Amino acid sequence: MSTETALITGASAGIGRELARLFAKDGSNLVLVARRRDRLEELAAELRTHNGIEVRVLAADLGRSDAPQAIADALGRDGVAIDVLVNNAGFGALGMFASLDADRQMEMIQVNVAALTHLTRLLLPGMIQRRRGGVLNVASTAGFQAGPFLAVYYATKAYVISLSEALHDELAGEGVAVTCLCPGPTVTEFAATAKMEKSRMFSLRPMTAEKVAQIGYSGFRRGKLLVIPGWLNYLAATGARLGPRSIARTIARWLNQ
Repeated sequence: MSTETALITGASAGIGRELARLFAKDGSNLVLVARRRDRLEELAAELRTHNGIEVRVLAADLGRSDAPQAIADALGRDGVAIDVLVNNAGFGALGMFASLDADRQMEMIQVNVAALTHLTRLLLPGMIQRRRGGVLNVASTAGFQAGPFLAVYYATKAYVISLSEALHDELAGEGVAVTCLCPGPTVTEFAATAKMEKSRMFSLRPMTAEKVAQIGYSGFRRGKLLVIPGWLNYLAATGARLGPRSIARTIARWLNQ
């Protein structure tokens, strides 16, 4: 069997970068995607040196609607078949829905939902044809309830969880795995980008990106559908699903301030 090739979006930092290191350690060739080419090139050099793998860098802004097709076209020109797609890119923005910049919120939907969906649709048929590989979507425990002051972000992650569950069911018996990683607060650039550094959410000992990636990677390799790192995060997600939605919403509102 030929060496596996994994494409990872949002690979320049945080969970995406740590997942790239894990795939590389196991000998997978990589395609790294993010906006910041300099960071991607730095990571690519590290992974080539330490792991002896092939690493391609594709600088792309997934906030642009044409980015997924451009990525697929570039892969096609180079004759690169993707066995594993890791949809990690995403961001949030803290504030009142009616006050936050509308373009920024639409960009969030483009990155967190539309690009993820489009890339999956473009690359999944090849995996099914070859009967190998899979999709690892990075969602969030935020996707299990509504989130006042992060309304669009929470909604996008609910979409990712729902899509992952449906695809996992559709692809049963096809040789293609679908896993949804749902971390809680994690030490990445997310808090700064979302302007949440001082929120209660990020005062509760967030997990490291390395630990979250390790748990998510292990779950993907074992074919798990939902992976929720950390027992507190698991309890919170379970409570949000089983308890009254009004209580889950109230807790989310308190944490997001």
